Amino acid sequence: MNILKNVKYNTIYVTLAVALIFLIVISAGVGAVHLSIVEIWDILLDGFGIRHNPEINSIHEGLFFQIRMPRTFMCFIVGAVLSVSGALMQSLFRNPIVEPGLVGTSAGAALGASFMFVFAKIVLFTRLAFLGDLLLPLAAFTGGLIATSIVYRFSSVFGKVNVSTMILAGIAVNAMAAGGTGFLSYIARDPQARSITFWQLGTFSGADYKQVLIVLIIAVLCILISLRFAKQLNALQLGETEATYLGINIERMKIQLILINTFMVSVATSMVGVIAFVGLVVPHLLRILKGSDNRYLIIGSALLGAVIMITVDIVCRIIIAPAEMPIGIITAFIGGPVFLWLLLKNRKSNRKGGFYA
Repeated sequence: MNILKNVKYNTIYVTLAVALIFLIVISAGVGAVHLSIVEIWDILLDGFGIRHNPEINSIHEGLFFQIRMPRTFMCFIVGAVLSVSGALMQSLFRNPIVEPGLVGTSAGAALGASFMFVFAKIVLFTRLAFLGDLLLPLAAFTGGLIATSIVYRFSSVFGKVNVSTMILAGIAVNAMAAGGTGFLSYIARDPQARSITFWQLGTFSGADYKQVLIVLIIAVLCILISLRFAKQLNALQLGETEATYLGINIERMKIQLILINTFMVSVATSMVGVIAFVGLVVPHLLRILKGSDNRYLIIGSALLGAVIMITVDIVCRIIIAPAEMPIGIITAFIGGPVFLWLLLKNRKSNRKGGFYA
C-alpha cells in the first residue's frame, strides 16, 4: 500500500529538494573542524565578493571551499547516480532485489580502477596519457561493462532473464572481481595498496572539483537519457510479451540501459570507491511511499539518493570523530538487512522472477 497515495509528485520533489538543501548546509559544517551556519554564510559572502569580512578565518575558508564543498557535491551526485541506477535495473529486470553491486557492475568497475592504480605506468597506459583524468573512469567502465555483460549472459535463458540465476552469477563474478582486486592489492606497492584498500571501502574524502565536474557531466547526461526510457519501462512491467506488442524493442532497450547504467556507475565508482546497497534501498522506499511509475522513480531516486548519501556521510564524520568511518561500512550495515528482508518478501510472494513493487 502506498503511504503517499494522494500526494502529488511535485510535492514530494519539493520536500526532498528542501531536505537536500538543509543537509548540504549541515554537511558543510560537520567534521573535525566545526563551522557554524553564521560562519558558513560569512565565508560564502566573502568568497563570492559580496561582502568582505576581515575576521574570517582563512584556514576555515580554505577548508570550506577546497574540502567540504567538493565532498558534499560529490555525495550529492554519487547518491543520485547509484539510486537512479538501482531504479533502472529493478524496472528493467522487474525485480526489486537487483542493484549495481549484485550484478557485478561495482565490483567490475573496482577491478578496472585497481588495475589502473597498479599498472598506470606501463607503456600501454602511458600512450593513453592524453586522456588525463578520463583514463581512470574509462578503465572502471571497461571493468564494469565486462562484469555486467558476463552476469547478463549467464542469466539470460531463451531471451528472458532469470533473476535467481542472475544473483548466483553476480555472486560468482563479484567473487572473481574481488579476488582480482585483492591480487592487485597484494602485488602493489605500499602506497598503491593503501589506496586500493581505502578505496574499496568507499570514501568521499579525496573529492575535488575536477572529479565533481566529470561525474556531474556523466550523471546529468545519463539521467536525462534514462528519463526517455521511463514510459517504455512502465510498459515493460506488464511483461516482455505485452511490451513487444506495444512496439518496444526489448533487447535493444536492455542493451542501451545496461550501457547507460554501467557507464554512470563505473565513473562514480572510479572516483569514490565501492558503495553498496544504496541503489537497492532508495527505489524500494520510493515504491512503498508512492508507486512504481518510472517517470517519478527516476527523478525521485536522484533526489532521495542524494539525501540519503549526504546523511550517511554526515554520520560517518561524527560517529568516531575526529576520525572518519568509511561510508561503505555504514551502507553495508544498513543495506544488508534490507536486502535480506526483500529476499524474504520475494520468497513469500511466490512470484519468482516477477516484480511486485
